[in-house]
Amino acid sequence: MTTTTQAPVPAANDLELYRIPQAMRLLKLSRTVIYEQLRTGRLRSIHQGRARLITAAAIRDYIALLERESEAA
Repeated sequence: MTTTTQAPVPAANDLELYRIPQAMRLLKLSRTVIYEQLRTGRLRSIHQGRARLITAAAIRDYIALLERESEAA
């Protein structure tokens, strides 16, 4: 009997992509702040065609960054 190892399947939440208005609601930030965080690289995004999308993982990473900065202050 041979077994093959496969990469773990990401949870459904990890596969979600959010448009800017959805990310604004999730993070409770204004459009201006979202775009500033994207411009500085603190919040990551991807492009699909002309759409800018933010992954669930990028949102989690951004929240973790804010938590680390909060603890350091």
